[in-house]
Amino acid sequence: MLNDTIVAISTPLQEGAISIIRLSGKEAIDIVNKIFDKDLNKKQSHTITYGMIKDLDGNYIDEVLVSVFKSPKSYTTEDVVEINCHGGVFITRTILSLCVSCGARIARRGEFTERAYLNGRIDLSQAESINDIISAKNKTDAKSAIYSLKGSVRELIEPLIDSLVQIISHIEVNIDYPEYEDIEMLSNNTIIPLTKNWIKQIDEIIIKSQNSLSIKDGINTVILGKPNVGKSSLLNALLEEDKAIVTDIAGTTRDLVEGRIRLNNITLNLIDTAGIRETEDKVEQIGITKSLDALKNAELVIVVLDASKDKDEEDEKLLEITKDYERIVVYNKADIIKKGELHISALNKDVNSLIYAIEKKYETQIHASNENTLNNERQIGLAIAARNSMNSAISMLENGVELDLVTIDLQNSYNSLKEIIGEVSREDLLDELFSRFCLGK
Repeated sequence: MLNDTIVAISTPLQEGAISIIRLSGKEAIDIVNKIFDKDLNKKQSHTITYGMIKDLDGNYIDEVLVSVFKSPKSYTTEDVVEINCHGGVFITRTILSLCVSCGARIARRGEFTERAYLNGRIDLSQAESINDIISAKNKTDAKSAIYSLKGSVRELIEPLIDSLVQIISHIEVNIDYPEYEDIEMLSNNTIIPLTKNWIKQIDEIIIKSQNSLSIKDGINTVILGKPNVGKSSLLNALLEEDKAIVTDIAGTTRDLVEGRIRLNNITLNLIDTAGIRETEDKVEQIGITKSLDALKNAELVIVVLDASKDKDEEDEKLLEITKDYERIVVYNKADIIKKGELHISALNKDVNSLIYAIEKKYETQIHASNENTLNNERQIGLAIAARNSMNSAISMLENGVELDLVTIDLQNSYNSLKEIIGEVSREDLLDELFSRFCLGK
C-alpha cells in the first residue's frame, strides 16, 4: 500500500475561506498535472503555483494555489502536492473526486503521518506528538507536544537504552567467556549497581511523566460545601455559563453537575456536588452519597465556606473529611474579608483569586510538564513494563540465578523501551495509533 498515491481533504469539510486537498506518493505530481492548467514537473520543490483546476473535459472548476514538495524533503518524504482551493463542500469534494478518478486512493485516517513514520522521517513518539498538537487544549499541552515533536522522548529514552545495552554486554561476556575467574564479582559488584542506578533514572522519568499527564488530561476537581454556600454559582462562574441551577433554596443541587474548564496552563474536570448536610429528604440523601463517592476519586477538592458566617459543626466536618486531599479552602460571599483567607464572590463572577491559587498550587507540575517527559499512557505503560522487567532481573541477580536467564528479562526491558519510539512495534499497534488521526493528517 506504500506504493499507492493517497489523497485526502486536510481541512474541515465545511464552508470556509479555503480548503486543502493533500496528495502523497510517486504519482502525486502527475495526477495533479491531469487536472491543473500548469505543468508542475517544471516547478521547483517548496514552491506555490497559481492556476486553475479543470475537469477531464477541460471545464474550469476553481481558481487555486498548488504547493509542491518533492521527495525526500516533504512531510511524508514522498512527493507531496497540496491544492489550496476555495472553501466549500461541493468544490472541495469535486476536486477530491477528480484526484481519485486520475489514480489516487483515498487515504486512511492518519496515513500521511504513518508514511512519515514508516519512511523514517519521524519516530513513533513524534508521530503521536503531531496528534497531540492538533488536540492541545491549553498552553501546557501545546508546549509538551512541541517538545515531543522535536524529539524530546527519544532524548529521554536513548540514554536508558544505551545503559541497558552496556548491562546486557557485561552479562553476555560472562556467558560467552565462563573461564574468567571474576564472573561472580562482576555480576554482584558491577552489574547490580548499574541496574539499580538505571531503575532510579527510569523511576524519575515515570513519576514526572505521570504528573505531566495528569495536567494534560485535566485535574479531577470536586467542589464541596454545605447547601447554599455558592458551589453551583462557583461552577457557573468558572465555566462562564449557567450550567448548574442556582436558587436561594437549600438543597437545590440533588445530583452531580460536571464541566470542564481550561485555564491558562491547566485543565480542570469540575464536579459540583450536592450540599453536604444532615437531611431527611431521600432524594437529597442520594445526592449527598454521590457527592461523597465523587470525593474518593478527586485529585483536587475546592471546599467552599460562607464568608458571611462563622464556621459551624458541618463546616468543620467538611474540613475534617477533606484534610488528607489536595484541597483549596475558599470563602464565598465575601462581604467581610477575613485576613489571610482566600475570598471570592461567585455570584459576581469574581473568581480570579481562586484561579490564581489553583495555577499556583500546580506550578511545579506545570513546570515539569514543560520539561522532557513521556506524553501518554502507552509510553508510560511501556516505561513501567521496562522497569518491572529490570526489577525482575535484579531479583534474579541477587538470588544467584543463571545469567542467561537474567538476560531474558533484560531483553524484555530493552524491547519495551524501543517500542516507545517505534523501533520494536506491532502492526496492530500502528493501526490503532494512526486510526486516531483525522483524515488528511
